[in-house]
Amino acid sequence: MPPLKVLITGGSGLLGQYLNIEFSKHFDILTLNNSVIGNVKSFNNQSVDITDFRKLKIIFEGFRPDVVFHTAGISNVQIADTLTPSEVFNINVKSTENIAQLCDKFNSKLFYTSTDLVYAGYRGSMLKEESKLIPLSLYAETKLMGEIKIQETLGNFVILRTALLFGYGLPPRTNFFQQMVIDLKGGKVVNLFTDQFRTPLSLAEAASFSVELIKRNISGEIINFGGAERISRYELGEMVCELLKIDKQLLNPITMDQIPGVPIVTDVSMDTSKLRSFGIKQLSLQKSIQNVLSQFN
Repeated sequence: MPPLKVLITGGSGLLGQYLNIEFSKHFDILTLNNSVIGNVKSFNNQSVDITDFRKLKIIFEGFRPDVVFHTAGISNVQIADTLTPSEVFNINVKSTENIAQLCDKFNSKLFYTSTDLVYAGYRGSMLKEESKLIPLSLYAETKLMGEIKIQETLGNFVILRTALLFGYGLPPRTNFFQQMVIDLKGGKVVNLFTDQFRTPLSLAEAASFSVELIKRNISGEIINFGGAERISRYELGEMVCELLKIDKQLLNPITMDQIPGVPIVTDVSMDTSKLRSFGIKQLSLQKSIQNVLSQFN
């Protein structure tokens, strides 16, 4: 039986580059990028702006994917706030609707990476998939609108509400965790929130979990896609310091209200028991951090 054909959008992104590596071990992939190349050059790839529906249709017609793993878009609160609402809507919502329509037309299963920030951040901890949704940023609002467009368009989908992803960004990408480790190793003070709680997941685990979910007969599901442990960024920094034997005095505890423009999302830690019900086995957070830190070494 030939391998599944998997189309990856956002293939040069922080998560997308890890997906390229893992998916290529199991599937026949076509990975898409726009302005940034990253590691897509090492795989079957095409360059496309995801707002270009005509070109996307040509790609679907030529590749005929069994699965589409849609990670492309405006990927965080800070980037979204530098653009106009109409630009963010066009990329995160309209393009997602277009991709859903193409998946429906070509009988492709659609995996969509949403965010834990769609949840109401004041309703308690370890939220389940049916918990109240109140996105407080333009980014999170448009990711939730993308979820809705998908559910309105086709039935063969899996929505992954992705937790805070951490790890070593593959060039040219980087993220908060990587910069934190670099700064701590360089003896620099690092500001970390003490009052926001999430269930972090390493990039490497996110990619391997994605492979396993694609291989399972799952459809029409919304899944909390994160780690098993609730933690603040400050506590995460403490764990890094302990593992690297770095002085914790370099960690400067701050609160969200000290940073102008940051949405006050107190607790979007997620109950990931549904993810585990599909046979996914999460590492302990300490082990996951150890694995990531080994990359730095």
